[in-house]
Amino acid sequence: MVDFGSFISCNTLEGKLAATNRWVQLAELIPWSEFESEYAQNFVAEVGPPAKSFRLALGSLIIKEKLGISDRETVEQIRENPYLQYFIGYLSYSNEEPFDPSLLVHFRQRISDELVNKVNREVVRRLRELVRGEGEKKNPEAEREQPKNPGKLILDATCAPADISYPTDLKLLNQARVHTEKIIDRLYEPLKEKIQTKPRTYRQIAKKEYLKVAKKRRPTRQQKRKALKKQLQYIKRNLGHIEQLIESGGSLLCLKNREYKTLLVVKEVYRQQLELFQNNQQSIEDRIVSLSQPQIRPIVRGKAGKPVEFGAKLSASCFDGYVFVDRISWDNFNESGDLKAQIEAYRSFTGYYPESVHVDKIYRTRDNRAWCKERGIRISGPPLGRPPAHVSPEKKKQANEDERIRSSIEGKFGQGKRRFSLSLVMTKLENTSRTSIAISFLVMNLAAGLRQLLSLFLCLFYLRTTQMSHFITSIYVRTSFRQLKLNDRRGIESALDLY
Repeated sequence: MVDFGSFISCNTLEGKLAATNRWVQLAELIPWSEFESEYAQNFVAEVGPPAKSFRLALGSLIIKEKLGISDRETVEQIRENPYLQYFIGYLSYSNEEPFDPSLLVHFRQRISDELVNKVNREVVRRLRELVRGEGEKKNPEAEREQPKNPGKLILDATCAPADISYPTDLKLLNQARVHTEKIIDRLYEPLKEKIQTKPRTYRQIAKKEYLKVAKKRRPTRQQKRKALKKQLQYIKRNLGHIEQLIESGGSLLCLKNREYKTLLVVKEVYRQQLELFQNNQQSIEDRIVSLSQPQIRPIVRGKAGKPVEFGAKLSASCFDGYVFVDRISWDNFNESGDLKAQIEAYRSFTGYYPESVHVDKIYRTRDNRAWCKERGIRISGPPLGRPPAHVSPEKKKQANEDERIRSSIEGKFGQGKRRFSLSLVMTKLENTSRTSIAISFLVMNLAAGLRQLLSLFLCLFYLRTTQMSHFITSIYVRTSFRQLKLNDRRGIESALDLY
């Protein structure tokens, strides 16, 4: 329980840290010690320097996400702000940098999205107990009066775009060609004495051929195909030169890990683009759209302004103002298949099925409807089949209310994309991107929890002040009437009723 009236002393500061500060309140809500052992499994006890604590690692990522700043600025803010230092577990103020900014990348690699989701659910469980008073004292009679399936569950999916330029086939092939040229230069360097003539790559001519079409505002289809054919030929020649250099004694061990991984991606990009060009197709399975982030796939959403997005697709659930990410995938999956698992996750978290599930049209399949009906769950939306000629006002009102409830998750997505980093995921690796997305949902729930605690505090304060003012006013009226020696009881009672 957060004590809003106490103060936390700091040894090296003249003043004190107020417990009403938001970072102090957030620190009390997060169960740091419960997940320390799971985080410690990433380290070896015998080798290396002492590892940073789970509170410091997760707290730094939360600070970065909540403030919307870079890794370097996060470290500077922690160094300058004693409240942020307390949030990550410091017992006293320090004017030194807590860690190197590059360590935040390792924090995102060590803290998986599954671990962040566990922390998210535990935080929400604590917040619900604080707001509803379900922590220590529970009323069994009140639980018996509740319906069989209480609560409303909202499901939807969205996309978190990645930080890549808009991909085109010609641009992707040009980047692949440039990378093969760099690899040829690196492989040829130790073989200068053995091979007198360096393999020709025609890089200047290839660049001119690319810019000739790329700089045009509206190139024709024939011009695009001609440019694609030339870039494919250049890449084919370069890949052949790489194989010849390896046969002549060159080793791929001289390449950096990133260069070797990119070479494997380039070969797959060449295969995909060659198949698309020869078959005159527009789509292919597991299409690569970025050399630096090969896990990204085009997500066709069909929405106005952004028919195709490039990033991770999320399947999320929302209830009681809290939102959870249930699935993160780089493929364009059908979110209707997650409905059963999301409802079961809701049951394991709350102990009961929801009274109603509010979803859009793609979720309302026959299988999902039958599954929900067996468990007494009402699914929003009109029934299957031909719409009736006349709809009762009660059903219209119910449909409008269901749609109003369902649209609340859209506001959560908007909050994550406008206020936090869901609109553009800046991390490059697959695992760090997953962690960054999960951190965004954790911070959103922390912000929602603080708002609910503040609303509860204001409501209790209003009730107490209202009761106190009514009590003082009644005493004042009675005293005034006694002074005036008014003996009319009816007048006194009517006057009290007015207050």
